Amino acid sequence: MNASGRQDLQIKRVSSRKRSREDRRTHLTPVRKRGGANYTCLQTCKDWRLSSIMAEGRAVECCSDSEDLFGDYDSILEDRLDAGEHNERHRDDQPDFTALRARRTREDVLTDSIVDVLAGEPFEDLPTSQHRFQEQVDGAAKRSRLQDGDKSSPPLRDAEDGSRARRSVTEEAKRTMLCNAAAPSSVSRSVGLKDAGVSEEISVAMRAMEEVCAETTDLGPFYGLPTRVKELLFTLRGIEHLYDWQETCLNLDCVQQRRNLIYSLPTSGGKTLVAEILVLRELLCRRKHCLFILPYISLVQEKVRGLASFGLELDFMVEEYAGSKGRFPPARRRNNRSVYVATIEKAHSLVNSLIETGRMHQLGLVVVDELHMLGDGSRGAIIEMTLAKVLYTSKSTQIIGMSATLGNIKDLQTFLRAENYTNDFRPVQLKEYVKLNDTIYEVDPKEEECFKFSRLLNFKYSSSMQKVDPDHIIALVTEVIPAHSCLVFCPTKKNCENVVGMICKYLKEEFLHLRKEEKAVLLGQLKAGGHGSVCPVLRRTVPYGLAYHHSGLTSEERKLVEEAYSNGVLCLLACTSTLAAGINLPARRVILRSPFVASDFLKRSQYKQMVGRAGRAGIDAAGESVLVLQDKDRRMAKTLVCAPMENCYSNLLRDDGKGLLSLILSLIGLNITSTVDRVRDFLCGTLLSVQQKHLCAETSLTEAVQQSVDLLKDKDLITVTAQGLQVTKLGRATFKGSVDLTYSDLLYKDLSKGLEGLLLNSCLHLVYLVTPYDMITQCRPDWMVFFRQFTLLTAAEQKMSAAVGVPESFIARKAAGQTVRKELEELWPFRALLTELTRRLSYCVTSELIPLMEVSGVMESRAKQLYNAGYRTLTHLANADPSVLSHTIEHLLKKHANQIVASAKMLLSDRASALQEEVDELLMKPSDQPTAETRLV
Repeated sequence: MNASGRQDLQIKRVSSRKRSREDRRTHLTPVRKRGGANYTCLQTCKDWRLSSIMAEGRAVECCSDSEDLFGDYDSILEDRLDAGEHNERHRDDQPDFTALRARRTREDVLTDSIVDVLAGEPFEDLPTSQHRFQEQVDGAAKRSRLQDGDKSSPPLRDAEDGSRARRSVTEEAKRTMLCNAAAPSSVSRSVGLKDAGVSEEISVAMRAMEEVCAETTDLGPFYGLPTRVKELLFTLRGIEHLYDWQETCLNLDCVQQRRNLIYSLPTSGGKTLVAEILVLRELLCRRKHCLFILPYISLVQEKVRGLASFGLELDFMVEEYAGSKGRFPPARRRNNRSVYVATIEKAHSLVNSLIETGRMHQLGLVVVDELHMLGDGSRGAIIEMTLAKVLYTSKSTQIIGMSATLGNIKDLQTFLRAENYTNDFRPVQLKEYVKLNDTIYEVDPKEEECFKFSRLLNFKYSSSMQKVDPDHIIALVTEVIPAHSCLVFCPTKKNCENVVGMICKYLKEEFLHLRKEEKAVLLGQLKAGGHGSVCPVLRRTVPYGLAYHHSGLTSEERKLVEEAYSNGVLCLLACTSTLAAGINLPARRVILRSPFVASDFLKRSQYKQMVGRAGRAGIDAAGESVLVLQDKDRRMAKTLVCAPMENCYSNLLRDDGKGLLSLILSLIGLNITSTVDRVRDFLCGTLLSVQQKHLCAETSLTEAVQQSVDLLKDKDLITVTAQGLQVTKLGRATFKGSVDLTYSDLLYKDLSKGLEGLLLNSCLHLVYLVTPYDMITQCRPDWMVFFRQFTLLTAAEQKMSAAVGVPESFIARKAAGQTVRKELEELWPFRALLTELTRRLSYCVTSELIPLMEVSGVMESRAKQLYNAGYRTLTHLANADPSVLSHTIEHLLKKHANQIVASAKMLLSDRASALQEEVDELLMKPSDQPTAETRLV
């Protein structure tokens, strides 16, 4: 007995052999060994029965011990047997439970457990002692079920499928094995003499294992996951061991008990891997859906590609919610679970759709990357709305936030009711420097001025070079390239192109000979993706191993440049700040060309993101960052590199309370609230409420709510009825279409006017209607070019232009449109028209290439290659052999071929599930089916 009064069970393993049971067959003995009249029939059915057990076993709970407790279950009794009995044992060829599991195939069908199959058979050959033991086992199991009630955690089949809940197959298998282990054998008298003692020992063992099964959802030794997950991490990612901080984080009490958590580490510390392990645990152990929120489309696409292979191996879906992709509400999966990888905006719409359809209980985990973006303008307001709704509508959904270190992290903890874990770990040491004139200073917060002299630049500049490169960028980059990689962050897109062009002018000719053939291939791919033309800057710089990276590149050009840099074909990228928050492209040295982004001085969080790209784990021993300063910027730079981390504040009241208006409208539309008082109750669970003393100094939160409700009434988005506040049709269309409330009435007028004379002889009118209003401030057209293009329009298109208020005499666009949803019935013609237009605008390719473009990692030039090679549909790609594909398609690496095939399989499976859902709905009996009783009424 231990200190807590619980009896401990000690199990000693002596032999891997299982004893013979030829002379004592019971109903608990496997049928194949038992023989008899029923053997032939059951032998015929063994494949589907055993495979069904394994299929159901995929979702069940097992003990989390790092070893197989039941591969050699006879060892429970081993230390009680004498040496003579050991000599009586012989080799047994019966495969164990774990081996049987490997035989499962995708075509297997779920059916009754093995206990159900064998339960009805007679106990003809059982001795009295075994009868008594079986009665004890049955009684203990019955009492355990009555006492546990709903506390046991083995997952059940979906209630929607109408399948009856059944006990864990693992639990039944353990009991069967224990009973077999306890069965006395006539071969040895020692077992018979010690039957009473053995029965007691087995009883203790069973109680201990039942207790373990009731308290854990572990499926294996790798942080509650099967060893297969660990093998996949090594095979697909090359990850053999976790960092110490990752192990500590995964073993935190709040993680084990599924409480909310915010963890903060520097960039490149390995935060994402922890989140991915938690996602896999939720999908495989608890059988719940997961939502993974990322800030940018490129990150969503990268994550979808990275998880697709895991999904195929571990049997879960990976669904992309970015750009034009995503289904609202998501498809109902009959057996599979899904991880929804979404941008901030798409995640909000997804949560809204789950609330509206009453499916929030299916969402087990929400992971938010870059949680500190809560303080980032309108996008921060959307994150806050999403998380507040999750907290309010689902008490069982866990929230995990990954964040940079913040000064007021406790505010976020209060908002999310979360614990915080912080670590300053970096896999590669980072050394920060600043450059003033020709001197390099090391950043040292202990110094009075924060800067400590390090060295002088060792590079001779001619007078002409000094004029061209006064900031000594060439000297800084040539210290590391081409042997190592370098990133140069520039304040503007134009500056990126100028800097990379300037550097290549002064590089030695030997740069041209390094990986010459691969650079030629890259130029060829850029030319193919650009319809025969390449940017003049890239044409000049790529041969030297240099390129620029900013939003001016097409998605295909950006992907090609990123791959070439990752593979070492390119050794330097001149880029804007967006790369720091986007795809992971580390470098030996990071140079900040200026402490400005456009005309705005850098925030500390932006600076930390940029310098965090320095140092490549497993490649570099250290990383370096150099901030180029002018004398006038020295004081502000001191604050930038040495000041405490910034604070994060709610943005719901930003822009005249636009976020608060949108939140209240959606709360009423989703029937979460119907009165002003309930709106106030909801807002008590927001970050705005936590920080109201700081943010609501002029107007109280109560007054702000009342003002917002009044404004929504004035805009005819909500109305007051006997039941309370309700949304109008326009209000419902506005919040479901994520339309900016500032433009909702204008958009409705434009679309209504469009119905009066919609011109469909080209797509010009539709393009006009779906152009966002907020692009007006971003448009700076060259009016001469605009006029020349206008004269090239057909007469019908010019007529359309005049109809919307842009005649030839007044070439200026005053209004635009946004994507419309089907909530307003009078606008139904747009639904069919815009669906196809959206697909065409998303990919900008011919219609036959669109199915291929939907596959993650396939751009236009690659789609053309695949189409010409005979891979013309999603089915072709899903059934392709990656090895054959990589040999057939020029310049396609095996790694990328695997990703393409995995993505195609995932998409095909997703569509099959959607079709199956439609079939189920068609065959389902309507809930309002008329009956005899209803006819009488």
